[in-house]
Amino acid sequence: MSYQGKNNAQGFTLIELVVGLAICLILMGVAVGIFNTQRKSYIMQEQVIEMQQNVRIAIDMMVREIRMAGYDPSNSGFVGIGNHTATLLQILADHDGNGTTDAGNEDITYCYYNANDATYPREIKRQTGGGTFQPLAENIEECNFLYYDGNGIATTTASSIRQIRVTVTGRTAKADLNFGYRYGTLTSLLTPENLGL
Repeated sequence: MSYQGKNNAQGFTLIELVVGLAICLILMGVAVGIFNTQRKSYIMQEQVIEMQQNVRIAIDMMVREIRMAGYDPSNSGFVGIGNHTATLLQILADHDGNGTTDAGNEDITYCYYNANDATYPREIKRQTGGGTFQPLAENIEECNFLYYDGNGIATTTASSIRQIRVTVTGRTAKADLNFGYRYGTLTSLLTPENLGL
């Protein structure tokens, strides 16, 4: 007796193939969409971290140097605060004890530039010893200096300044499509020990 097996195996029909490809394309589209969303979120988080570090570094450096304002070991009698406005602060300190404040890190000026163009972006600049201003922090939305006397009352007289409030607000370098720019603010109230001695 001879056995002849029947081959009942059939391939996919054209409709099954089209439906399978459509499902694969939908799943690929969902995967690509999730990937793009995660990538955008990652990029924005990197920008937020960069902005926060930028603001921290700027305010940390300013705080450290403002605390030395008025340092005068030789008692030469200079005022520790020079030019000062809401966006500019000049700090004087006699670090080498020679009675003058003409050396590089003895005459420091911070200035906030708020023009919003390619030539002068919004940034904090630092000048030492009368040299040229160098960028300290970029993408700064706001930088304010407020000055107070010994009683906590606002003052504009350099010799009366006993406290300085520094506020720095940074922003991300690029705007997010959904939320726009992200901002971060740090504020510090300083009482330089050498002012008014």
